[in-house]
Amino acid sequence: MADTAKPKGGSAKASGSKRRSRKDTSGIANENPDVLLDYYRRMLFIRRFEERTSQAYTQARIGGYCHLNLGEEATVVGLMSALRQTDYLYTNYRDHGYAIEKGMDPKRVMAELYGRQDGVARGWGGSMHMYDTETRMLGGYGIVGGQVPLAAGAALAVSYRESDDVVMCQMGDGTTNIGAWHETLNIAKLWNLPVVFVVINNFTGMGTTVDMSSAEPELYKRGSAFRIEGERVDGRDVLAVRDAATRLVERAREEQTPFLLEAWSYRMKGHSVVDPAKYRTQEQKDEARAKENDPVAIFGDELTKAGVLSEEGREEIAASVKERVAEAADFAENSPHPDVSTLFDYTYATPVPNESRRMPADPVFAD
Repeated sequence: MADTAKPKGGSAKASGSKRRSRKDTSGIANENPDVLLDYYRRMLFIRRFEERTSQAYTQARIGGYCHLNLGEEATVVGLMSALRQTDYLYTNYRDHGYAIEKGMDPKRVMAELYGRQDGVARGWGGSMHMYDTETRMLGGYGIVGGQVPLAAGAALAVSYRESDDVVMCQMGDGTTNIGAWHETLNIAKLWNLPVVFVVINNFTGMGTTVDMSSAEPELYKRGSAFRIEGERVDGRDVLAVRDAATRLVERAREEQTPFLLEAWSYRMKGHSVVDPAKYRTQEQKDEARAKENDPVAIFGDELTKAGVLSEEGREEIAASVKERVAEAADFAENSPHPDVSTLFDYTYATPVPNESRRMPADPVFAD
């Protein structure tokens, strides 16, 4: 098992975990500059998209629950860069960035957040239920751990068909304490399924720190009970995440067996848009929002120091991203609301005899 960082407790600062120095640009020097700029552009787009989402939520343009990828941008881009287009993805409810990175149109993602007809789920899914069979992003699940058994099921189908696709299953740190986690990892190893389980450790499962809820807070080790090899990676480092994820995804593809990856980073805000995070001290909040822990700022500075990204180029990317996010918001704003008559259209995948389509105000029995 590989361990590239040692976060224990409520923050990396307390544990003394480390990442490569921001002065060390040796890894960047070996990369294609166009690829590096693309990563930065994608990370910044997720950041601005989520900030606009938060704004729209406070303006009551978005309803229901809403969880953001703020602070997780490097992890999102790094993980998705490791997948082929034909690989499958399952996520938890913090899914907007993953949906965009898996290939969904940001305009349709924003429209779904707005609950509009042009959304990826025609406005009926909302924030937590992004879904698109074409890009093989199969959710977006509101139930903690609800996606984990389903991902193993998809991996079983891949194995049964003798395909070389891989399933990636993303989840939060709190998921590692529920029954479905243990049951699924056990069956995944027992049947040697090509699935990579990815735990996003932001040190706090909703409002409880990892070390207060897990007897083994080093989460990448928790697959060892099922003989599943695990690694931990600094989720603030897009290149480190990409490399670790690529290594495990390709091994899962070739060896037909599951792996576990833990990526740690900071959750810059509360659990959801409306969570004030009062369970955190002010010092913990400041640490989570500090520039040295901001993956977008870190990567941008590294590219600038390496001579890959000029200040002018940085401004151009920022302006382009701002324009694209505005276009997505305008598209969502101008998309029609779904008609009430379509409320039951997707209750079942196929027609069901005697299916009830009664609206709340309708009589129980027809005249």
